[in-house]
Amino acid sequence: MSFQSSAIPRVMGVVNVTPDSFSDGGRFLRPEAALAQALRLVADGAAILDIGGESTRPGATPVAAEEEIARVVPLIAAIRAHSDVAISIDTMKPAVARAAVAAGATLWNDVAALRFASDAPEVAAELGCQVVLMHMLGEPGTMQTDPRYDDVVAEVEAFLLARALTAMAAGVAREKIWLDPGIGFGKTPAHNLALLAALPRFVALGYPVLLGASRKRFIAALDPLAADPAARLGGSLAAHLYAAACGVAAVRVHDVRETAQALAVWGAIGGAE
Repeated sequence: MSFQSSAIPRVMGVVNVTPDSFSDGGRFLRPEAALAQALRLVADGAAILDIGGESTRPGATPVAAEEEIARVVPLIAAIRAHSDVAISIDTMKPAVARAAVAAGATLWNDVAALRFASDAPEVAAELGCQVVLMHMLGEPGTMQTDPRYDDVVAEVEAFLLARALTAMAAGVAREKIWLDPGIGFGKTPAHNLALLAALPRFVALGYPVLLGASRKRFIAALDPLAADPAARLGGSLAAHLYAAACGVAAVRVHDVRETAQALAVWGAIGGAE
């Protein structure tokens, strides 16, 4: 399975096996419901499935590695038994990443950018999988408590480049590293908009870029009628289409069918040329 960037971004569909994720917490806790949702997303156009067993929403409660493994590994194994779709494990913990890769995951999507444990970079190198390094200010429990930057774009860029160097120093191949500016992770709406506007700058760094803007709270800051995350489809699609124009490699989304359709139309009218 290859994760190379293409003209039209790949769609990464989200499957949260958690009781408290901000958008769909609790809907897919039962294994059969989670598998059905995963296969539905593949049918809807997801090229990658991102499986998460611990919520990283603001104020989320941490989950022990053993519990996280118990949530995600059976689902990853079940998906792999039915499909060869690329599978991403959304975790900060090396032990969870190790178990997920053994079960069939091929990408480690780490919101902590390999900082949660001291051996995380070495584990990523040992696993040999693709790795997404995301920027997060602080940790999920406190990241939205008055986040401040002197220059959010420059600081996020410097952080991501430093984490990429750390990963490579530990033995992760450069071509296996992705970057994610971390929309909504320790940022105000203004910070998020600045990072979105700067996507060409992040793409120019030469690593595949993953964007996770789907249903994020900054959309509600622009539209008072979008307090419910499910009411943020329009804003999500706008962000994804802009990201496509900027050359991102993939977009992480909740609304797979609508996003795949929007990207197909965008490409058909010349957006992918």
